[in-house]
Amino acid sequence: LEALSNREMQVFELIGRGQGTREIAERLHLSVHTIESHRENIRMKLGLRNGTELLRRAVSWTLGDRSELA
Repeated sequence: LEALSNREMQVFELIGRGQGTREIAERLHLSVHTIESHRENIRMKLGLRNGTELLRRAVSWTLGDRSELA
């Protein structure tokens, strides 16, 4: 996760808490397009194939399972 920017880390944490793109955009006062860009950047930096893998990884991380990120 060191490769993620501070903003990407915020988005990653909110994804892990079950928030959708619109909710994250509203909470961070950013556009939906910006959040979609952050999601894509996170996915690429973590080597994930799709949004489902991103969600699974974010939820695991949020719940305290850091083993997949080692």
